[in-house]
Amino acid sequence: MAHSNRRTWQSFEEMRKAADDGDAVAQCYLGICLQNGQNVQQDNQEAVRWFRKAADQNDATAQCYLGFCYQNGLGVPQEFGQAAKWFREAAEQGDPAAQFNLGVLYETGQGVTQNYAEAVKWYHAAADQGESQAQFNLGVFYETGQVVPQSFEEAVKWYRLAAEQECAPAQCNLGLCYETGRGVPMNIREAVRWFCRAARQGDKTAQHNLGVYYATIEAAEEATGTQPTPQTTEATSIPSA
Repeated sequence: MAHSNRRTWQSFEEMRKAADDGDAVAQCYLGICLQNGQNVQQDNQEAVRWFRKAADQNDATAQCYLGFCYQNGLGVPQEFGQAAKWFREAAEQGDPAAQFNLGVLYETGQGVTQNYAEAVKWYHAAADQGESQAQFNLGVFYETGQVVPQSFEEAVKWYRLAAEQECAPAQCNLGLCYETGRGVPMNIREAVRWFCRAARQGDKTAQHNLGVYYATIEAAEEATGTQPTPQTTEATSIPSA
């Protein structure tokens, strides 16, 4: 879970003092250091303590991290209801990571009543701020027509935005759109280009589709010396949390 740096200190000791003095941003970053074992021994329980101090001061980043701790049982018992509570606090302040994570909880029904419309609402909020996983998940909803009107053009729009941020499942799905002509003119060269980018990141579906493509090319060359348009197995990657 990544957030951009909002403040810097000259040393870890300076940050620690600021945290002790009640600076919410310093408290949040001290929690991050404790969670990651950066400049200090890793201690998830102590990280939660500092996240909570900052979260209680309405620091959105700390609220998101605290939700993440409850979601994954880091330093606290796993409790999806608490995760949803803290994600919501941060999401309503506009934190894109919290908006995405709250969307995941609504999609999966963890800690909240399952509600795909709410999931799409929060994915949209995060996607509009450039959160790549939210952009990918939103693309899947538009491609499948679940909750939102089916629109391959909208799916392509969101897949492309995520793919350009190196989101491998989005790159694979964008390749499939080019391969099948869904939302874009059919273009096998573009399909292969996006499959290659996803495959280099280890996406199994993209690797499979590339394998089928090159096997088709090889078989065609051996038989006729021509290169027909290959057909690969269609697949839609499952939105990932």
